[in-house]
Amino acid sequence: MEKRWELLCDTDRDTINNLSQSLEIPTVIARILVQRGFTTSESASAFFHPDRAALHDPFQLDGMNEAVERIAKALQNRERIFIYGDYDVDGITSVSLLYLFFRDLGGDVRYYIPNRQNEGYGISIKGIECAKEEGAQLIITVDCGITSVEEVNRSNELGLDIIISDHHQPGPETPNALAVINPKLTTHDYPFKELAGVGVAYKLAQGVCRHMELDPNYLDRYLDLVAVGTAADIVPLVDENRIFVRLGLKKINADPLVGIRTLIETANLRFGQIDVNHIIYGLAPRINAVGRLGSADSAVELMITQDTPRALHLAQILERENRYRKEIDTHTLDEALQQVHEYFDPVRDRAIVLAKENWHSGVIGIVASRLIERYYRPTVMITVEEGIGKGSARSIPGFDIYGALQEVSELLDQFGGHTYAAGLSLKAEQISEFRRRLNQVADERLSDDDLVPKLKIDSELDLQDVNENLMQILKMFAPFGPNNPMPIFVSKNVALSGYPRIVGSNHLKFQVKRNGRVLDCIGFNLGDRISRLDPIRPTNHIVYTVEENDWGGTVSIQLRIKDVRGSDI
Repeated sequence: MEKRWELLCDTDRDTINNLSQSLEIPTVIARILVQRGFTTSESASAFFHPDRAALHDPFQLDGMNEAVERIAKALQNRERIFIYGDYDVDGITSVSLLYLFFRDLGGDVRYYIPNRQNEGYGISIKGIECAKEEGAQLIITVDCGITSVEEVNRSNELGLDIIISDHHQPGPETPNALAVINPKLTTHDYPFKELAGVGVAYKLAQGVCRHMELDPNYLDRYLDLVAVGTAADIVPLVDENRIFVRLGLKKINADPLVGIRTLIETANLRFGQIDVNHIIYGLAPRINAVGRLGSADSAVELMITQDTPRALHLAQILERENRYRKEIDTHTLDEALQQVHEYFDPVRDRAIVLAKENWHSGVIGIVASRLIERYYRPTVMITVEEGIGKGSARSIPGFDIYGALQEVSELLDQFGGHTYAAGLSLKAEQISEFRRRLNQVADERLSDDDLVPKLKIDSELDLQDVNENLMQILKMFAPFGPNNPMPIFVSKNVALSGYPRIVGSNHLKFQVKRNGRVLDCIGFNLGDRISRLDPIRPTNHIVYTVEENDWGGTVSIQLRIKDVRGSDI
């Protein structure tokens, strides 16, 4: 899909120059820092060196005092604590974090994750009643519960205290729980509202540590879980999230939990060099797989076990389930593409809504994301069973899918989620009208320009400035993710060294040269762009990120190509 190149506007040059001089960094780096809001040497230094000391006071969260006092009482009296979580990576790591934390403090703790196929997302009456049957006296939810008004009322009826910890958008009514902890609640002034569910769980544990006067570094032992859950949930990697992932990656690469180390090994990843991309594309799909296809209990057990042979057995289960999940993905995507050709008109439609009986509910969100990559439209995939449709929605920049669902809520039985991802359920007979109404909302909110994917470029860069010093400073921008992407550069009128070629499965490979220096370039899935490159004249424009390539133990600087153009395009 053709992308529009957008070079970010230059910011205040005096500020850039002052920052460059005070930190002794290249001007191009100072420009990117200022563009991202770091205008002083103090704020830039804090960005480059994230530290747990910058974490916010957990007691700024509404409900924290009540929650911590009740948990301390439960621990002191050996009451059974029931951790209730979601079946995705964020939920699984949240459950594992609090389970290990309370267990290590001597607590009597159990966990429960609903079966995606039988119970669906969030707290269920079945789960509440299971907690009662197992003798629980306190339920703590993680990564779910903020809209579970009826289920919390049932918990109260059964005499079970319940604490809600969640990060999803609150509904019109807040559940009547003993305490509700959610940074998105509008009644408090917590300074960072974009925590993942595992981040909220960490804040709860942090509050308990403060209350019990434990060493502030006590929670470091769980930071690998926090990093995995935060990175996998695709939340903005700024503020506390950036600290969690930066510190958590250090632990993953030095001394991870037994289960995470085993998962790294079975996924054939290189221990000691794990980054956010390895989490998102390597670890997370394997952790997610069991929850998508059935019970997520084996994923939790892997995260909490201290037995290496047991961890290997569980990791192999996740590996097998992930392979099976990929097969279902492929089949579902093929069927979805057939429907797109039948029902979707790119001129008429600004949203895609597809539905079919018995699509697997665990993969429709993945397929929706794949369709966005192809068509760049907000997409909803719905599986229908016994007259009820269960859907996963994904969106594009500029279109709040959760807000759109609010506008058509009278057609839905349930819905919830974020700006870019949401879940919903509705009666099958309402799907056609839902498709029409969602397209109507999209037509009102999305312009023609919104439907063209943008390639945002941080700065122009002369290839002669691509060197080891630049590479080392760029590493300090990591971890990369939403709101903190890897810096993207453009170089114009570049000369090629030799001829470009296509390697592997449609990957574009070539070399560029400048003042006698040659740099390797690789553009994944960009083989169709080869005709745009001129190997004779220095008229090539390239957009890229700068990375290290470790090949056979030899490390060199490489340009990861995002797009190419000739000067005449």
